[in-house]
Amino acid sequence: MLRIWGRLSSINVQKVVWCARELHLDHERIDIGNHKGELDAEAYVRLNPNRLIPVIEDFRDTDVAGEPFVLWESNAIVRYLCARYGEDTLWPSDVKARASADRWMDWQTTTFSPAMVQAFLQMVRMPEDQRDQAVIDKSCERTEPLAKMLDNALADREFIGGDRFTMADISLACAAHRWMGTPVPHAPRPNLERWLADMRARPAALSILVLPLK
Repeated sequence: MLRIWGRLSSINVQKVVWCARELHLDHERIDIGNHKGELDAEAYVRLNPNRLIPVIEDFRDTDVAGEPFVLWESNAIVRYLCARYGEDTLWPSDVKARASADRWMDWQTTTFSPAMVQAFLQMVRMPEDQRDQAVIDKSCERTEPLAKMLDNALADREFIGGDRFTMADISLACAAHRWMGTPVPHAPRPNLERWLADMRARPAALSILVLPLK
């Protein structure tokens, strides 16, 4: 069994749960996070000293003492699950294809998500009377060119890696779902919108990419 720690409203937990479902892995999810205090509990800190979500415990892969493999950081978890249980499906066996997937996953976590985060936090999680329009505008100015870049990349392909669904689509789609759902002006992005609709229609994503942002 796979145990996943974290609330499903977290984009990073969404990646891991969606990946587990794509791989048909039996799993349970422990609903923690969102300032409830559980992340500071001693038992949790032993799993993740960063006090963040998600964390997995993989009971299919235990050590000599019978302890499960523990891993934190969402994209690392997605890579691990795909390599361990989805080789040559979500985890491309071709080195170049895998490097391309890695590139887009890194871009999501280092460039795309950091650009959008302030617009999301201000418009979704912050009371209206506390919002700073200048912060929102700056975040949008950073993110819209990146959304255009993603739209251009999807112009001639069904998936971000080409003609097959990979781990990169999972990470990117969770981030794109958040950006496109953030209530700020968006330029038309037909390729991005088509791809995101396809991602939302995948059975493993049905109860994830339909969640309201919070």
